[in-house]
Amino acid sequence: MNAENCSLAEKIVSSSYVQQGAQARRARENLVRQLFEQKKCPEIGWDDMSIELLLQELAVMDSNNFPGNCGVGEREARIASRLVANRHYNIGHGIGRSGDITAIQPKAAGSSLLNKLTNSMVLDIIKTAGVQSAASAFVVPMATGMSLVLCMLTLKQQRPDARYVLWPRIDQKSCFKSMVTAGFKPIVIENKLEGDELRTDISAIELKVQELGAKNILCVMTTTSCFAPRVPDRIEEVAQLCAKLEVPHLINNAYGVQSSKCMHLIQQGSRIGRIDAFVQSTDKNFMVPVGGSVIAGFDKKFIEEIGKAYPGRASGTPSMDLFITLLSLGVKGYQQLLKERKEMYKYLSAELTKCAEAHGETLLHIPHNPISMAMSLRTIPSELATQLGSMLFTRFVSGTRVVATGEVKTVQGYTFHGFGSHTDNYPCTYLTAAGSVGMTKNDVDLFVKRLHKVLERCKKTGAAETLVEDTIET
Repeated sequence: MNAENCSLAEKIVSSSYVQQGAQARRARENLVRQLFEQKKCPEIGWDDMSIELLLQELAVMDSNNFPGNCGVGEREARIASRLVANRHYNIGHGIGRSGDITAIQPKAAGSSLLNKLTNSMVLDIIKTAGVQSAASAFVVPMATGMSLVLCMLTLKQQRPDARYVLWPRIDQKSCFKSMVTAGFKPIVIENKLEGDELRTDISAIELKVQELGAKNILCVMTTTSCFAPRVPDRIEEVAQLCAKLEVPHLINNAYGVQSSKCMHLIQQGSRIGRIDAFVQSTDKNFMVPVGGSVIAGFDKKFIEEIGKAYPGRASGTPSMDLFITLLSLGVKGYQQLLKERKEMYKYLSAELTKCAEAHGETLLHIPHNPISMAMSLRTIPSELATQLGSMLFTRFVSGTRVVATGEVKTVQGYTFHGFGSHTDNYPCTYLTAAGSVGMTKNDVDLFVKRLHKVLERCKKTGAAETLVEDTIET
């Protein structure tokens, strides 16, 4: 309530009570004032009531919620279902305008404020997570693969002759399909096996640039976060090479924000070489529903060009989800999540090592991957190894991957041998697990317990057909 309404209220209720209530309201308004002034993620997370109060005040600034509003256009944020309206706090105009996803909407001052503040907060978090020199970032209502497409199509405007994307191999369909969807020919750069790890072949990239011609190459697309035994690309070396050869560099940083190591690689790469943009998923890094990503970079003008390349307005849902989450966590809350993730990664590694040794297996030595790890499955009969993952899934274990040698898969007309292992001939079949943000000690303990039982069952049965009676065990 404003001062006038508070004075009127004092005629109805004791003035001391009204003033106390007004003081509490001012404390929440001070949070909003600090957010608007600093345009950064708050140091300490907000309580739910403060967040909802701000969302309601943003909603009343949008035209569809004006008292007596008369909408006669085709897009007036009309919402048929009250459940849907409540789910979105009556914010229905989305973000951006037809020419720019980051532009302000005349009909929706509240939605525009939410969009701008979310982009500012996520840039602050990216800097806090390790990429201090990032100049710009914005949320896109598309997952990582389609956001990579948007980045490549923007680069195409600068390099009209370009036909190829050089891509150090990572066996994950969406990033590969993004290049084909954008209209480019992927040039697969095979990885080098160094011990148990698969690492970037820098000399192969340089040779391909010389062979195809720099002007014909749209970009080199590298990857930070990835499934073991592959490790993050040699970002610094690729960045230096791209700067020397004048070839753009795009990074798939899908779930790398949660890793200080991945973010350090990006920061260092930008310092000594060339990085045009890096893309990360909102759900994998910030624990929100799937459907959004963040495009960030070091040249504010180029990142703005990517925003302008998005056709039409966009859903505001991913921005709202991230807005609420960042206000709720605050910087300290997110830093605590990252600290806990590192602890759980170490705990998972230790427990998986014990499990592996108990069954005559090994935890593969992959020191350069800070999130994903892999355990060999050399003692498991080949006809059972591929079923092990489904056996774990029936026991409510999700996220593990069993990768068998020799699998052939065709993706968008391209054939990959040994698909899933990031190379044609990895030495052994293995199982992966990830120590990612939000994992708990209970998750690790239950996973290892169930893995023990599955491995024992595989060795006892020795034949795939006897597993059809597999039961769920907790």
